Amino acid sequence: MKNGSILALDVGTQSVRAILFDLSGEIEGRAQIHIEPYESPHPGWAEQDPMLYWRSIVQACQKLWDESGRDPSTVAGLALTTQRATMVCCDASGEALRPAIVWLDQRRCEGLDPIGGLWGLLFKLAGVSDTVAGFQAEADANWMSKHQPEIWNRTDKYLFLSGYLVRKLTGKFVDSVGSQVGYVPFDSTARNWAKPKDWRWSAVSVRREQLPELREPGEILGHLTVEASRALGLPAGLPVVAAAADKACEVLGAGAVTPETACLSFGTTATINTCTSRYVEVTRHIPPYPAALPGHYNTEIQIYRGFWMVSWFKKQFAQREQKIAEERGIAPETLFDELVSEIPPGSMGLTLQPFWSPGVREPGPEAKGAIIGFGDVHTRAHIYRAILEGLAYALRDGRERTEQRSGVPITRLRIAGGGSQSDIAMQLTADIFNLRSERPHVYETSALGAAMNVAVGLGMYPDYAAAVGAMTRVGKQFDPQPDAVATYENLYRRVYQRMYKRLKPLYEDIREITGYPA
Repeated sequence: MKNGSILALDVGTQSVRAILFDLSGEIEGRAQIHIEPYESPHPGWAEQDPMLYWRSIVQACQKLWDESGRDPSTVAGLALTTQRATMVCCDASGEALRPAIVWLDQRRCEGLDPIGGLWGLLFKLAGVSDTVAGFQAEADANWMSKHQPEIWNRTDKYLFLSGYLVRKLTGKFVDSVGSQVGYVPFDSTARNWAKPKDWRWSAVSVRREQLPELREPGEILGHLTVEASRALGLPAGLPVVAAAADKACEVLGAGAVTPETACLSFGTTATINTCTSRYVEVTRHIPPYPAALPGHYNTEIQIYRGFWMVSWFKKQFAQREQKIAEERGIAPETLFDELVSEIPPGSMGLTLQPFWSPGVREPGPEAKGAIIGFGDVHTRAHIYRAILEGLAYALRDGRERTEQRSGVPITRLRIAGGGSQSDIAMQLTADIFNLRSERPHVYETSALGAAMNVAVGLGMYPDYAAAVGAMTRVGKQFDPQPDAVATYENLYRRVYQRMYKRLKPLYEDIREITGYPA
């Protein structure tokens, strides 16, 4: 078995991290570089210089060696995990032709001709014409070809951020199957680019030759070039192993590799995922995402703004608490955890529906957020707790939809992401799900999942079962509290689950009157 440390490069929306793991899944060294999430040259746009991500990787690696004292020559291999659906247009040498379109970008390409012919007829009969039209409108390639044709005509390669950075590392146009999450002609069932006559090529202005070659997670993408090795301080020729997108790696790193174990991600986008070898569409006609486990899928359901709502709340309503936290030298979340611990389960009836951003199908594009049940007893601490509870309600609804579609009961919860560091969030999730909630032994689960791809890909472990058994384990656990479970069960069934159906007509009226959300 090959020995040595494993380097995981985790390129997120707000920071870039370089993390060294040993073969037991413990962190040997960590360095983080904070970045601006995006620039917005026009309302709703979110763009970033792709070289910012590469420069940040270089800085993170240099900082890692300086601060950890680790010898880079002991690194056996590396893997990359990145934010999803951030797109880069490149020339034939791999240099970006324009800023990357970040996944938070809200522009849409309207006015496209619908797909005609036999495919169009089939979509109409199946009742999915609107879904396909939404796919066309959301595709960044369509916007590029329509609004910036001079750049699109020069685009030799159209890459996810992962593919762009792999090119920087290896000199090759190659990417992981597990990173193909977005509006491109990717066939999820085949785990490869769609066949030539597939409808996706008619829906998106992309040619096959613009796309990279694909490898399954755990396969070698290439080897570190001399130029990249000098920049990162690593040996030239070091193997670069395919991992997957950040959420997929998070599921693997949390050890949630069987369909009865759900991985909840308390991140900017809150998600509930299971991992399965079966192709299961939890939302009809919306394909599952490729997993970091080769040949598997993640049955992901998203709450788009998720724990971003916590940041939103702090910014809009918690200046006083932030000042107190600063004076006490603690994080504002720690102070709010103290305040929320005094609020009873159910927030005295204050119930939040966390649709701060509309969905595609469930909820629909008309959806908005709502808080009901206000009374004179309620404080900011009640609202904060209601946010956490509303997110947990929405994820529980995702659990039930997943169970219904997959036929497999979810009996175990692993919880990752920044919000998982809150004991209050962990406990109320256990109570709302009526399941023990488990926090993985390390916070950096996305990076750990990528490291596990390296460990198996380089033969450090014979298979993923062995890697999961050796590199993941449960940290702190939270058991359901019977009284809280009873309160939440009633609020979930009798209040939360009825909110969207009853408010949907009002949301539609609001959209018609104000035009928001577009």
